[in-house]
Amino acid sequence: MITAEQMAVVDENAAALGVPQKQLMESSGNAVAGVVRSVAAPGDEVAVVAGRGNNGGDAFVAARFLDAFDVAVHLLGRAETISTDLARENWEALQRAEYDTREVRDSQDLALGDPDVVIDAMLGTGVTGALREPEASAAERINDTGATVVAVDVPSGINADTGEAAGAAVEADRVVTFHDEKPGLADLDVEITVADIGIPAAAELFVERGDLRRLSRDPDSHKGDHGEVLVVGGGPYTGAPALAARAALRAGADLVRVACPAPVAREVQGYSENLIVRPFDGEFLAPANLDPVRSLAADHDAVVFGPGLGDADATLAAVREFLEGFDGTAVVDADALAVVPDVETEATLICTPHQGELRGMGGRTAEDWRERAEFVESFAADLGHVLLVKGAYDVISDGKTTRVNRTGNPGMTVGGTGDVLAGATGALAATQEPLHAAAISAHVNGRAGDLVVDRQGYGLVATDLLDALPTATWGERDG
Repeated sequence: MITAEQMAVVDENAAALGVPQKQLMESSGNAVAGVVRSVAAPGDEVAVVAGRGNNGGDAFVAARFLDAFDVAVHLLGRAETISTDLARENWEALQRAEYDTREVRDSQDLALGDPDVVIDAMLGTGVTGALREPEASAAERINDTGATVVAVDVPSGINADTGEAAGAAVEADRVVTFHDEKPGLADLDVEITVADIGIPAAAELFVERGDLRRLSRDPDSHKGDHGEVLVVGGGPYTGAPALAARAALRAGADLVRVACPAPVAREVQGYSENLIVRPFDGEFLAPANLDPVRSLAADHDAVVFGPGLGDADATLAAVREFLEGFDGTAVVDADALAVVPDVETEATLICTPHQGELRGMGGRTAEDWRERAEFVESFAADLGHVLLVKGAYDVISDGKTTRVNRTGNPGMTVGGTGDVLAGATGALAATQEPLHAAAISAHVNGRAGDLVVDRQGYGLVATDLLDALPTATWGERDG
């Protein structure tokens, strides 16, 4: 099954992979027409009730495949308000071919007559909540016809994820849904056809621009709504925690704090006035100075644990103790990764090893990314945590679902790019599900590197990625 949000992601990913949305709409409309032909006899009256989005566009296409029937297409609203180029193009194709098309500018003007079949294409899977006018009245009229009702993707008024209706809804007899069944359809007393419309499996495997659809900003947001991140690092190294913290800010976190040993706190602060530094006693993290870190972590949406901490025995003991008592979300990176396989924790972990660190954790790797993906998925299932394994192809898995990211370039072998990735992952983990956070962060980190190399060639340094992260994360969702 696939949720409405995931379907939108996959649809856009297919376009990014070179499968035109126009082609997908043509296939969708053809599938709808096929179901109509199975329930109607030649010459029967077919009423298409279409909205102004791509759901309506699917039905406009379907009408062209139904020349053996008496078809009337009712558009709810004015043609000039059709909201997508594809739907408008298919509406205009009907007009040019002189199909029976009607604009319904008032819900009281919807005259369906006595059709044998009604195609419900008012609203698709991306719309939730109670139907508004004219759709609410149109749903009632459709239900009153006594016709066989074929719904496109989901009956209008039904939540595709839950199967619930917040008010009036179309009572469909058949549903033609695309690519995969939607969770909410299972509870409906309706015959479901799942149509293969040509979306490749790669659209679900590879992380592409469609995944960025998951990111959004409410215009009424307040400080902290988009995540507070704590970076725990530093001691032997100071640049790593600063890079991770600055990356978290650039990837969209509202507030980022750095917990680091007091002797290096001023140095870490000196990297940027945007950082909030919270020093703790001692020259490095150890069990004796863990209490203030625990207190800070409890007040944050995500913790990035590891950049610059080092691998002293006392530090690794502190990491182990912290994770054993933590029940929040943490991104674990660098030397801290070594303790993860032996820790029992209630925390939600996203581990970001390169392939050498993966082997050190007990995992397997391979040159071929397909074989490597199988190994990563198996090891993630054993660990019970999300893995983001860095490489020319990044592999992301929670043990059940595996994604592969292909952004990035050889210039990113320079030190510090992993710290940027860890920080970006922390920012996204503050607002997204762990697997999605890891997949998106891998994509935008690599894309930032690609933008830098496109601009200046190789010779990039990790700080170059920071300025490119906002564009990679927020500025390219339209491709």
